Amino acid sequence: MALFDKYAALAAQYRQLEQAGANPFNVKFEEVLSPTEAMLAGRRTLLLGTNNYLGLTYEPAVVAAANAASSASGSGTTGSRIANGSYGGHGRLEAALADFYGRKQAMVFSTGYQANLGIISALAGKNDHLLLDADSHASIYDASRLGYAQVTRFRHNSPEDLANRLRRLKDEPGDKIIIVEGIYSMLGDTAPLKEFAAVKREYGAYMVVDEAHSLGVLGATGRGLAEQAGVEADCDFIVGTFSKSLAGVGGFAVTDMEGAEVLRVVSRPYMFTASLPPSNIAATEAALHELRTRPELRRRLNENAHRLYRGLERLGFELGPEPSPVVSAIMPTPEAAFGLWAALLKAGLYTNVSLPPATPRGLALLRSSVSAAHSPAQIDHAIALFAEAGSSLGLLKAELAAAK
Repeated sequence: MALFDKYAALAAQYRQLEQAGANPFNVKFEEVLSPTEAMLAGRRTLLLGTNNYLGLTYEPAVVAAANAASSASGSGTTGSRIANGSYGGHGRLEAALADFYGRKQAMVFSTGYQANLGIISALAGKNDHLLLDADSHASIYDASRLGYAQVTRFRHNSPEDLANRLRRLKDEPGDKIIIVEGIYSMLGDTAPLKEFAAVKREYGAYMVVDEAHSLGVLGATGRGLAEQAGVEADCDFIVGTFSKSLAGVGGFAVTDMEGAEVLRVVSRPYMFTASLPPSNIAATEAALHELRTRPELRRRLNENAHRLYRGLERLGFELGPEPSPVVSAIMPTPEAAFGLWAALLKAGLYTNVSLPPATPRGLALLRSSVSAAHSPAQIDHAIALFAEAGSSLGLLKAELAAAK
């Protein structure tokens, strides 16, 4: 058996995509023009699949901060903070994050993925129990494998099932740690966080909330779903990323728990990864300032999200359960998802096609992510392209009904 034979089925699927001219893994932009447009195959293309929620990637203050930090402190740190020391920017950004969340401590990681790996694997030891929502992100599942805790999955967004699982574990030794997300990245639905918090209190568990897709999106000040639900005090750790609303790369965790500083020496992804370069740290701090001082970005983002969701809903697409900046159209088959994705791309609209195992319940999705930088006219243009491409492929509600 050859080394890569285990991936034969996946490789065959990729070859079929190549032959159909619709491989999303081979999209190469010649130039990115703005948060909402890029050049692809010589044509101006509307970007509706970037997670650039607040549209800050071209914000002058953010770009200027990155450039100034590179000039002052060089292009990179060339090692972890344990080995090479922390730059001044690392401490300033952690202090800014702690202040934003009203927490005592913050830790910065080199990616959002590593923030979950580093926090979850360090919190849960071999005698502890991790309770994961069934639709958890890959980074959460991988974190559970990196540690030695017993892993229990509960039904997606079900406080009742979580309570049942904790009830069965009540007499088991070890800590019980619940992991949930603010906005789930595939269908854009939010967690019933208030109900989860009540279950957590009842059973004396701990709770970690991944706000990767809800930071800058939800809450009176943009802190996420925990702020919006009024349960921040019940969230022992909040984890997030810089690669969505904060327009960069990296991740973080904030907490009020005493003794959490020890995580810096027990979290292997933190200890053994090169720290973020000065430019990225400075850009993130500047983007956080924009988030905090410009609430109109959050308002515009959510207006755009509702506009796209309601527009696709009127066309008859089956969507995720609620409007959010993640708007996913549920396709009848993977072939339909690829067909619509390719047709939209050809028409000048870039979205994401998402398939199992990345999606919940084996769904095939055409996933869009909205930005505050989109104009209402751009959102309406995207809806019109969905209507045209969906109709040509028989994917609108009327066509699907007629085909049955």
